[in-house]
Amino acid sequence: MATALITHAECLDHVTPDGHPERVARLEHVLHALQGLDLRREAAPLVDTAHLTYVHPQSHIDAIIAEQPAEGLHQLDADTWMSPGSVNAALRAAGAVVRAVDLVLDEEVGNAFCAIRPPGHHAETETPMGFCLFGNAAIGAKHALEAHGLSRVAVVDFDVHHGNGTQDLLWNEARALTITSQQMPLWPGTGDPSERGAHDNVLNVPLAPRSGGAEMRAAYEAQVFPRLRAFQPELIIISAGFDAHQDDPLAELQWSTEDFRWLTRELCALAAELCDGRIVSTLEGGYDLSALAISARAHVEELMEAAS
Repeated sequence: MATALITHAECLDHVTPDGHPERVARLEHVLHALQGLDLRREAAPLVDTAHLTYVHPQSHIDAIIAEQPAEGLHQLDADTWMSPGSVNAALRAAGAVVRAVDLVLDEEVGNAFCAIRPPGHHAETETPMGFCLFGNAAIGAKHALEAHGLSRVAVVDFDVHHGNGTQDLLWNEARALTITSQQMPLWPGTGDPSERGAHDNVLNVPLAPRSGGAEMRAAYEAQVFPRLRAFQPELIIISAGFDAHQDDPLAELQWSTEDFRWLTRELCALAAELCDGRIVSTLEGGYDLSALAISARAHVEELMEAAS
């Protein structure tokens, strides 16, 4: 089966100030790196509001729409900005993950990668933050549970920053296991192992600053993979942030491109063992353009190998 690549040109219309790390060039570099690969390419739809309300109240959705400027840029917090194209970009980003879940669970593709922005894993129930407006991965997880009738979905987030938004949005969802590895200490300051979810459905795996691939591999083999096997998910959603790379300017982990390749391969092998290979991956962070591009390509190549 094929690997789907789901993206949309409107994700390039979300503009941030000059010098901002979450910039248009991030997605441009990822898409350039994926050129020439034999992928099923799909345009991300605008997400249905009903899908957003899986995890966000209507008041949050309305507030985000109201904050979009007619021209220029508008600042929501110290890190998060909006431009005239931001709402449609965010709706396409969430729509990409919903579409990916549909394609994978309907067995039209083996797995899928959503090349989108803005990212989503920091958006909390009623709080946009950390460059994020809506919780893309959490929306996808809830869509799999509610629309497709799955009983168990796992989200694995290997972004260098803790996925506080995904944790918040799925905290009370016993059918969803949220696993995140992150540098600690680091913004946003959450992700302690004591944060376990309302149903013991959260696993946080802190990694020390300056630690590298060896420490990551040991942590995943000791904690993450056994927890996934015990949970027996019917779908794995990956929040694929590539800012743990040693060249990334916003953090201090020392992963190499081959570490991302190894982790993707291992997660694909687990998915083959547990859930017929069903994986949906969505782009989160990664702020060195070259490291982001080469790591995203390695990630997608491993998805393709697993789906073949």
